Amino acid sequence: MEARHVTHALEDYLKAIYQLSEENRPVIAARLAAETGVSPSTIFATLRRLAKDGYIKINRRKEIHLTEDGKQVAENIVRRHFLTERFLTDLLGLDWVKAHQEAHRLEHAISQEVEERLAKLLSHPTTCPHGNPIPGASSTPGPKTMPLSEAVDGQDVELDYITEGGERDVRLLGYLQTHGLRPGAKVHVVDVAPSLGMMTLKVNGGEFSLGIEAAKKIRVH
Repeated sequence: MEARHVTHALEDYLKAIYQLSEENRPVIAARLAAETGVSPSTIFATLRRLAKDGYIKINRRKEIHLTEDGKQVAENIVRRHFLTERFLTDLLGLDWVKAHQEAHRLEHAISQEVEERLAKLLSHPTTCPHGNPIPGASSTPGPKTMPLSEAVDGQDVELDYITEGGERDVRLLGYLQTHGLRPGAKVHVVDVAPSLGMMTLKVNGGEFSLGIEAAKKIRVH
């Protein structure tokens, strides 16, 4: 099923469900409402429509799951978003935050033909600029990762990717780019202070602090 058969608004809801489900926590209406910034009444009406159209199923525990049709629509829009981000950062030189915002505006307008040519132009990337796998792109399994928040004093790690939750936090995204926390970056954990909820990191000789909650949204090995 092609994403063009779904309204842009419903594409956004399906994408949000898809991305929330990647966080290994049950997707329920309250989480979806918080993610999309709409009222509970709007969410319930939207969920009824998505269920009626066969894009989602809701179990007895009120957990929301994408059907195969819903997953395909979501993966199509996520793929186009990630490819657009790649184009904007790799070829046009936009920063992460601007690229993320512009990609959200452009993702709905990209046809399958343009998507395929964009992938070819970019030499078929397998990840977005933040390291998340592009749906449908072939890639070899990477190393086993852990949240940066689990690193200990004095440990050296390498950044693999910023989670979907981290990508959706525009302020965090800008902060990470400013301090060089990007895929492949070598990170030295200077110290961790759980009582303060902070950790001190060193990247490329620069030392800075990062909240432990924010560090949970970064995967390293």
